[in-house]
Amino acid sequence: MKKIAVLNDLSGLGKCSLTAAIPVISVMGVQAVPLPTAVLSNQTGYPSYYCDDYTEHMGQIMDEWEKRGFSPDGIYTGFLADEEQADKILDFLRRFRKEKTMVLVDPVMGDNGGAYGIYTEGLRERMVQLVRSAQVITPNLTEALLLLYGKEEMEKRYAGLMEADKEEHLEQIGKIGEQLVEEYGLKAAVITGGEIYNI
Repeated sequence: MKKIAVLNDLSGLGKCSLTAAIPVISVMGVQAVPLPTAVLSNQTGYPSYYCDDYTEHMGQIMDEWEKRGFSPDGIYTGFLADEEQADKILDFLRRFRKEKTMVLVDPVMGDNGGAYGIYTEGLRERMVQLVRSAQVITPNLTEALLLLYGKEEMEKRYAGLMEADKEEHLEQIGKIGEQLVEEYGLKAAVITGGEIYNI
């Protein structure tokens, strides 16, 4: 059975992250091997939440997996709490990625034209490194623009895209996806989310 290492947060309330990824991967006949980046009472879209950062434990788990010769067929990364955690993920790739390992990165940094509270330019730099290590990425439109331009320019370009008509908007999103593929040497960039229009 193929195995995918899933490096993401575990949220109690809210259908996202590991609670969403594990059943989807499992129903595909693939074993999901979770490595939590954080444990949350609920996902961060709620007005308040408790977050237990798992950074200090990630290295210990990786050490145990390495002892056992763990070799995933795929690696999927999601929510990262900070730059230090991003460094742990880069270390994970160095230790466990083999020539044929598929890497998918969801560069969680923002949504709806705004960066999340966790965002720093340092985190963006690490995300760019992760993206360069991936074959496939799944940013939303905000994250795609953050990867390409940083926070200030993202805000300007996002606002412009929201003012464009539907046809121009969709055309520009396609071009952004192509730009990501070309700039970062990807097989695919899938721009996710519903930041378009109510049709």
